[in-house]
Amino acid sequence: MEVDTISPFRRLSFSTTSSALKGAIQLGITHTVGSLSTKPERDVLMQDFYVVESIFFPGEGSNLTPAHHYNDFRFKTYAPVAFRYFRELFGIRPDDYLCSLCSEPLIELSNSGASGSIFYVSSDDEFIIKTVQHKEAEFLQKLLPGYYMNLNQNPRTLLPKFYGLYCVQAGGKNIRIVVMNNLLPRSVRMHQKYDLKGSTYKRRASQKEREKVFPTYKDLDFMQDIADGLFLDADMYSALCKTLQRDCLVLQSFKIMDYSLLVAVHNLDLAQRERAVADGAAVADTRRPAPQKALYSTAMEAIQGEARRGGTIETDDQMGGIPARNAKGERLLLYVGIIDVLQSYRFIKKLEHSWKALVHDGDTVSVHRPSFYAERFQRFMCNVVFKKIPFKSSPSKKSRSGAGPPRRPGQGGAPSQVQGLCEAKAQFTMEAEVEQGSQLGRPDLLPHTPLAEEINSDSAATTLSTSSLGSRSHDSPANRSIGVEVHKSGTSKDPTPETSFPRLQAELCRHVF
Repeated sequence: MEVDTISPFRRLSFSTTSSALKGAIQLGITHTVGSLSTKPERDVLMQDFYVVESIFFPGEGSNLTPAHHYNDFRFKTYAPVAFRYFRELFGIRPDDYLCSLCSEPLIELSNSGASGSIFYVSSDDEFIIKTVQHKEAEFLQKLLPGYYMNLNQNPRTLLPKFYGLYCVQAGGKNIRIVVMNNLLPRSVRMHQKYDLKGSTYKRRASQKEREKVFPTYKDLDFMQDIADGLFLDADMYSALCKTLQRDCLVLQSFKIMDYSLLVAVHNLDLAQRERAVADGAAVADTRRPAPQKALYSTAMEAIQGEARRGGTIETDDQMGGIPARNAKGERLLLYVGIIDVLQSYRFIKKLEHSWKALVHDGDTVSVHRPSFYAERFQRFMCNVVFKKIPFKSSPSKKSRSGAGPPRRPGQGGAPSQVQGLCEAKAQFTMEAEVEQGSQLGRPDLLPHTPLAEEINSDSAATTLSTSSLGSRSHDSPANRSIGVEVHKSGTSKDPTPETSFPRLQAELCRHVF
């Protein structure tokens, strides 16, 4: 029986221990990718998802493995043919994969995950290596057939891109690792980072987390720090929300829950001010990330999948980030991706939700049934986190609600002949109605239920009379109010041809201009 843990190198704080693990990973990947390249390419079969290859690496070397100065270890590769297909789907050639992961020492990231996982990043920022627990690795292997089908349908996704699943066995311990795409390029400084689930129960960063150099905040922190949300233009917002909706549907079909959306924010305006304060000393901040070898690996490429039928979203070089703005109007780049997808809603999770629901509101805890979790997740992301940049009202609407009629380009300050005719007709209409009301002797008589079109014509006549009658003697406030009352009372009776035709012309001109 295997004893599973990810902590043998973590428990010992010696740097040689960490270097031994990194060296074993690189030796194993070099061998498995090299041996796989000698096998002919073929279609992926169902049994390929469950194959596990194993190779022993003695310190003195063997006919198949080189000598090394680490302790003896065994290296296992899960579903090598299937993962080769995934790498090819993302445009990753075997030599690029080896060059990124094995040509230079891996870099250990200081911020470990909440589960105690260890993270390594390749020297070119292309790949992330993460240690996973036995159940997570087992669950990923079971997901591979469905994952294969989903990627065939749509390789552009915010879901993690899995490029390899391996296991290092040393001293009776098993360290399982997964190779994924890197969401956060180290050459771009992230000013804020959030792990968002759409839950509020205990979703605030701990004091220990806040003391880190690069802390990861949570949902309640986001709602406090960025209360107004992050603003995207309409096309970008629509593409992002559609991608999230599609990815959540996939996760729901796999009965996956408790995943998060990692949102990292690079403030372009703040970075510019920081460089100005440093007086050009911070040369590293001006670096741009190298073009990534893998296709669809950036957030911008992932959400562009929704726009591919109408062409890609037109943007400048955004270093892989999604352009956005905050409530202050500052320019931002967002680096987003769905993480922690290897949590199945199994018996233990059901018990966890039931226990938390007894003490707290069941709808606010993070552990929930997959369908509810997906719905809440989408609602939080597309209503609270991301928002459309509000549209500015058009000039025609503004002028229509103002005192004077709108002016078209090329008219200058003088109204057109047609516009002047409309104003004259409206003036004639008001004069005729005032005169007619005086003859009726009941200017205070109002119909009990005026029709909507009559009310609209009332407001049109009032607006046009105040703007066109100008200095005429009956343009006083008293006369204008009498004109409106008489106009309304006149509509309760059948209009005469003399007054109805000018009123129709005035109404027509109001809609045109």
